[in-house]
Amino acid sequence: MENGYSKWVVGHKITTHDTTGNYDLAVIETPPKVQGPPPHTHQSYNESFMVIDGEVQFFIDGEIKTLRVGEVIDIPPHTIHTFENASNKPSKLINIHSPKGFKGFFEEVGISDEETDAQMKSVAPEMVQKVIQSAPKFDMHIKM
Repeated sequence: MENGYSKWVVGHKITTHDTTGNYDLAVIETPPKVQGPPPHTHQSYNESFMVIDGEVQFFIDGEIKTLRVGEVIDIPPHTIHTFENASNKPSKLINIHSPKGFKGFFEEVGISDEETDAQMKSVAPEMVQKVIQSAPKFDMHIKM
């Protein structure tokens, strides 16, 4: 995925950005009332989110935390987490995985934003299955 190239992944528009550091950086745009990925952990990745528009509910080890513009949350390895935009307005997040490597997940399971109905295609049952099957290759361990 080239710098600034966008794909839809489970209902979210993900735009990755190349970095020179040992981390992956993406902007996540989430339409209103869209749930996030299935609850999951990472064994090796530290993950951080910063809300830059709207508000987002995070589910972290069984607790719900609502973040608003300018707020940041850090998620250490082995922490069960997911998020959703429960509001009636779009939201936008900066997402960081450290060390590098998770960007490949978005490349593998994403639908190009240039495709017709890309968001809807990204939540089709066969794409959800692809996410579940691909996740372990990228240190994403789904906890259903």
